[in-house]
Amino acid sequence: MAPDTVIVRGMRADDLDAVLAIQLACYGAGFVEDGALIARRLAAAPHTGWVVEHEGGVRAYLAGYPSVAGKLTPLHGEFEVAAQADSLYLHDLAVHPDASGLGLGPRLVRHAWAHALHAGWRQSTLVSVQSSVGFWERQGYAATLPHGPQQQARLATYPGESVYMIRRLPG
Repeated sequence: MAPDTVIVRGMRADDLDAVLAIQLACYGAGFVEDGALIARRLAAAPHTGWVVEHEGGVRAYLAGYPSVAGKLTPLHGEFEVAAQADSLYLHDLAVHPDASGLGLGPRLVRHAWAHALHAGWRQSTLVSVQSSVGFWERQGYAATLPHGPQQQARLATYPGESVYMIRRLPG
């Protein structure tokens, strides 16, 4: 692979060390999630986690799962994969600071949307954290209120400003 080549591929169990390193480089202590939890999530939703390889290593990742609109995952929560999904829930997108500005985040998001459309899901949802609302708005997401006290309580597990967002997918 040439040094400037960018490859998006499915996340594998042997990527977990790189994923944890990226997470530590990007997030404050309140957001860092346990490696065993990430491994369980990957096992629960093996087809909706991706990484970007660039310059000889994993530089970014995106972890999601099949869900239903209006339902969100609490911070440090297990993925609750929906049998009758209508949405792709994007739980965690991170790009190593050394790879910032290369467009790896939007590339992963577009890859995820293509997967969602192929699966027949017509929307994507997420919780925006750490002042990332502007990034997600540029990707076409809009803020919406989670429905019901259980979903609002799940949103409240994220420290700081957290915003539930949705994007309708074309097709």
